[in-house]
Amino acid sequence: MMIMKVAAVGDNCVDFYQNIGKAFPGGNPVNVAVYLARLGVEVSYTGVVGDDEYGKLMVDALNHKGVDTSHVRVLPGRTAITYVEVVDGERVLGDYDEGVLEQFKLNDADIDFLAGHDLIVSGLWWKIENDLEHLHSLGRPIAFDFADKLDDPVIEKAINHVNYAFFASDQGETRELRDFMVNMYKKGPEIVTVTLGEKGSISYDGEKFIRCGIIPCNVIDTMGAGDSFIAGFLKGILEEKDVKECMHMGALNSSVTIQYKGAW
Repeated sequence: MMIMKVAAVGDNCVDFYQNIGKAFPGGNPVNVAVYLARLGVEVSYTGVVGDDEYGKLMVDALNHKGVDTSHVRVLPGRTAITYVEVVDGERVLGDYDEGVLEQFKLNDADIDFLAGHDLIVSGLWWKIENDLEHLHSLGRPIAFDFADKLDDPVIEKAINHVNYAFFASDQGETRELRDFMVNMYKKGPEIVTVTLGEKGSISYDGEKFIRCGIIPCNVIDTMGAGDSFIAGFLKGILEEKDVKECMHMGALNSSVTIQYKGAW
């Protein structure tokens, strides 16, 4: 079987849990990279960290998880940090310091590196929406996480160059949501998927809506649940599973993550 390689690119941050005084490495593409590695996928992360203790924590942790960090640049300054509390098992995000991520921009060497992968994973806060057209023209499929920002202007910049579009909503399945998914599909993606928290997930493939429930488990911390779903879903895509099975793989992977504290 041919080895498939996935590139995660964009933001990272340290999640500092104020109620326990501990810091955990995280960030959307970083999380997806780690969860893919956990599933046995060869994966890299491209981004920037500061030259502080949290930057070292981030790189060391990724290396420990088996993620290729050869294209993580270290810049003078602070690594991004998000202050977090957990209330009744739900994460509550507080202040955010972007640090050196403000300076993040792909260079030619990064783009050449990304083009050597079979799939590129990016998202709303990853600052590469202006590079997507070029990356897509290289023939590499792109997965993009738009989170719960269903009206963000980045959507119009990115959606035409995305193969697998992910969104999130806590409103459940509504007619408005289905109409939104159909509209997004018409702009270019092969599959549009929305995670619905405890209500599961729904996908649209241009012909039908597919639904999948959650995997019941003991919830400790929901940090990383959506990113775990994306990783499991994309593992299914790499294995050429049907959409329903990809969704189930996403739900299963998410159930593993939410049973411990911190993203990973």
